[in-house]
Amino acid sequence: MDKTGIVLTTLVVYKLLLVAIGFWASRRTADSSDFFIGGRGLGPVVAALSYSSSASSAWTLLGMSGAAYVIGLSSLWLVLGSLLGMLVAWCWIGPRLLAFSRTHRQITLIDFMAHDSRGASRRGIVWVSALIIIFSFAFYIAAQFQGAGNTFASTFGISMSHSIVLGAVIIMVYTLLGGFWAVSVTDALQGLLMAVTAVLLPVVALVEVGGFGGLWQGLQQVSNAAQLSLTGGNVGLLAVGVVVGGIGVGIGTYGQPQLLVRFMALRDERALRQARLITIAWYLAVFLGMYLVGLIGHVLHPLSSNPETIFFVLTESLFPAVLGAVLLAAVLSAIMSTADSQLLVIASSIAHDLGLGRRWPSRMLLISRLAIVFAVTVAVLIAILLPEKIFSRVLFAWVALGSAFGPVLFVRLAGVALRPAAVLVSILCGFSLAVGFSFLPNTPGDILERLLPFCVALAILLLAGRSKRPTAAG
Repeated sequence: MDKTGIVLTTLVVYKLLLVAIGFWASRRTADSSDFFIGGRGLGPVVAALSYSSSASSAWTLLGMSGAAYVIGLSSLWLVLGSLLGMLVAWCWIGPRLLAFSRTHRQITLIDFMAHDSRGASRRGIVWVSALIIIFSFAFYIAAQFQGAGNTFASTFGISMSHSIVLGAVIIMVYTLLGGFWAVSVTDALQGLLMAVTAVLLPVVALVEVGGFGGLWQGLQQVSNAAQLSLTGGNVGLLAVGVVVGGIGVGIGTYGQPQLLVRFMALRDERALRQARLITIAWYLAVFLGMYLVGLIGHVLHPLSSNPETIFFVLTESLFPAVLGAVLLAAVLSAIMSTADSQLLVIASSIAHDLGLGRRWPSRMLLISRLAIVFAVTVAVLIAILLPEKIFSRVLFAWVALGSAFGPVLFVRLAGVALRPAAVLVSILCGFSLAVGFSFLPNTPGDILERLLPFCVALAILLLAGRSKRPTAAG
């Protein structure tokens, strides 16, 4: 069997497994609580791996390695920013959100955003939050479909549009069947595959390039001064901008519904503590691994026309045909399937938060599944008609969501009672500024886009958002 046949066989087997998981999960899905947060019974291994793969996949495997290839050593700050964001989320946000959501019987992030609001204020918060999530995730999901399409097109020679549609349909099927349980179990499986590959590929590549000494010598031969600098060749305040802006990527973590819902779904605090350790190990392996893949790829293949495919170029050049094909198929499946968590969040926003499911309670799950079909259709159209770099598209959605929801999350979990009007203004300002700055020329480290919207939204809450009535953080 040739390489194409091996890849196709592996893909078919893997996709059949995902669909089987969807059928299994459908038996555990009896109501909206099961469909959206798994009945709050998520264990540590599935929670950690599904959180990690939902936070990463296409933008990490392709985008992070591509960024390291182009930017050079200074992309390390993106890695450290992602690690720092994860640590704050699991050490400070997770325990508080787990307790808060159980106390107030909340099953979505929008439930949390609209906490203690009534009437027109609540409707404003819910509708604005839902529209922000749907808008941002349409581009986020499109990036995942685009990553799959790029790989299918280069591997099998089929058209980009057919590749995108094929991957989207498979993801849609198992998400429709099993909801949160299907998404979490399949994400955990993909997270495990990603971790194995993210360790194996850079180790083999590092041996090929002659160890760290050979890597540094190679980088000196193929890189310019900016690529060899930890500040991108900048000095003074510009250098500070590169460092702070790179680390600032982690702020986006605090507004991602698909990640925060994992804390709300955890079984108990003991499961959270165990999951935290697994997540830390996973992040270190995958993010540092992809950073090395980008740097080594620049040495071994300095003339690559598309840096965001360097992962697959190295896989093909370093591994035997059979092993390389299996790795390619497994990682491709992981990239294609990251969108499932975002699809489920869109479904919960439309069916649960916007109240369409509550109008017809007996059809809540049907409405949720129709919302998933709608979201897949929109994301496919964006991926086909409005192609963009995966890294840029994901980073835009990541920053916009973090700036909109992160400040409210921090302040409320710190025990501060907030006025609903201030919450609404904070969400709107954070999101609008993030969108506005995305159209401006990049500053060093993109510091304006990544930090200023979050800081302005946070200042609004601290200066004008406090309610006279006290609250409890959990």
